[in-house]
Amino acid sequence: MKLSRLFTFTIICILSCFLAIALTKLLWQEKSAIATPPPQTYNWNIPPWMPKPIVPADNPMNNEKVELGRHLFYEKRLSITGEFSCASCHIQAKAFTDGKTVGVGATGEKHPRNAMSLTNIGYNSVLTWANPLMAQLEFQALVPMFGEHPVEMGMVGKEQEIIAMFGQDARYKKKFIAAFGDGENAISISNIMKAIAAFERTLISVNSPYDRYRYGGDKNAISASAKRGEDLFNSERLECFHCHGGMNFSDSIMHDRLAFKEIAFHNTGLYNIDGKGAYPPNNTGVYEVTGEPSDMGKFKAPTLRNIALTAPYMHDGSIKTLAEVIGHYKAGGRTIKKGEFAGVGSENPLKSNFVSGFKLTVQEQRDLLAFLKSLTEVEFINNPAFRDPHLP
Repeated sequence: MKLSRLFTFTIICILSCFLAIALTKLLWQEKSAIATPPPQTYNWNIPPWMPKPIVPADNPMNNEKVELGRHLFYEKRLSITGEFSCASCHIQAKAFTDGKTVGVGATGEKHPRNAMSLTNIGYNSVLTWANPLMAQLEFQALVPMFGEHPVEMGMVGKEQEIIAMFGQDARYKKKFIAAFGDGENAISISNIMKAIAAFERTLISVNSPYDRYRYGGDKNAISASAKRGEDLFNSERLECFHCHGGMNFSDSIMHDRLAFKEIAFHNTGLYNIDGKGAYPPNNTGVYEVTGEPSDMGKFKAPTLRNIALTAPYMHDGSIKTLAEVIGHYKAGGRTIKKGEFAGVGSENPLKSNFVSGFKLTVQEQRDLLAFLKSLTEVEFINNPAFRDPHLP
């Protein structure tokens, strides 16, 4: 059995290497012919207490690139149907989620997982629910655009059509040159990915009522109830802060003030199908990548910033409300009484030690919810710099 798992893990590693090589070839197949590179400076416009995102050396930030990325993020012609864009699954008003249980691609095919919020995505050390190998935005954007399992944008095999389309669009041609320089290969798949990634790194939320209270010195920015909720959140009794700590309320994080990336995945006892810790077969978490039995059901703890806007919750969107999420953790795991996924999650032997259950009074639950809601930034979901530029 161990040899079988080792063989499976080896095959996955080999396939991952081939995928990395293929993606790199796709990104860099065009030789650079930049004659006049644009200025490579960018003002993050964030408060002093907030660190800066880490930017790859081969994709420095500039305003023109960010603006191009914004157009591409909302560009529906980058889908097989011409009716779907990155923003279809990442809606600004919902903190760049979509409100659906799981993502639905351009062709109607369902993704097995819930669309993650892009709030502060530039600070994420890993970019998906359960793949520790996906760690750079420039590569991640290739998956929804060209991936086939499941189909999201559905553009596999249409790379040259995409380049030709933008080459014939005078507005876009001008934007590519402004962002990347006046070279014959300014319009390329590589630069499309870089521009989208640059825009996504600007999706920074740092001005919630809680931020103004905790970092801005405004003692009246949140209610007394929310302050009590913060104390509960950071207590050893509830232990929320272990997985949702720090300035981004996640333990998978990177920024320019950290010496190394922090990456973590957790099993929260959401399922326990066979009494031995099994999760639904199409959603087994990190186990899908490593084949290690101990990784069954492990998923990333996402940021809690703007969490009140990003329902439904969990990796598969199977919990509808924040109150129900608190109920799940109060019980130390979810119990499903009937159906194909029936099981007692609190008895999952692979569950994190931090998910041990706790008791709350009615008022304490209200306080905890008040704190979580204080993480909502109205300015972020209304920022015109993040809006669809194609609309009037």
